[in-house]
Amino acid sequence: MRSPNFGPRKDGLRPDLIIIHYTAMASAAGAIRHLCDPAAQVSAHYVICSAGQVTPLVDEAMRAWHAGAGAWGGETDVNSRSIGIELANDGFQPFSEPQMTALEDLVQGIMARWDVPPEGVLGHSDVAPGRKIDPGRRFDWLRLARQGLAVWPKPGAPGDWQPDLHRAGYAADTEPEVLLSAMRLRFRPGAVGPVCDADRAIAAGLAAQFPARCARRA
Repeated sequence: MRSPNFGPRKDGLRPDLIIIHYTAMASAAGAIRHLCDPAAQVSAHYVICSAGQVTPLVDEAMRAWHAGAGAWGGETDVNSRSIGIELANDGFQPFSEPQMTALEDLVQGIMARWDVPPEGVLGHSDVAPGRKIDPGRRFDWLRLARQGLAVWPKPGAPGDWQPDLHRAGYAADTEPEVLLSAMRLRFRPGAVGPVCDADRAIAAGLAAQFPARCARRA
């Protein structure tokens, strides 16, 4: 453990989420220094540089401070339920092949150690819509989903998209335009304009994949 910014998970909770971030900093070394600075009061469990080197900062059993005021599946203490991974990236560049390979190996191990399902692998933008946009539109979620390390919804019959996204886990008090932007950022990057049937179909597909998880968390 390198970072002093951590504590015990509250109420004996175990991690059942993995949250992926980007550092939005010039270098992995700079991000690590920031995450290890007591004055910053932020941290993550891991940082992965563009060359694929994985730097552990907080023990997985402990509560790192990476998700802030996030919420998912009706729960607000995301930090106590998650493991945070920071990817060294400014948000505008592609994620390198070595970095993605290292991420896939790390996520697979965490999922096995803590019994995290694919639907529990999320972006910071999923748990903090409107406030955060990482890992951003350049991140290849479909690549992870093809390996069973995340979800990619099979479109369903277009329906009432807001309740569908809430059933999938997105916070129920999210403003409609913010909710739409968060969903599109991950599943339809580049989409603009009013909500359409393509959005509704994705929301329906997500709702069909997530209800078992939400029921378990209730």
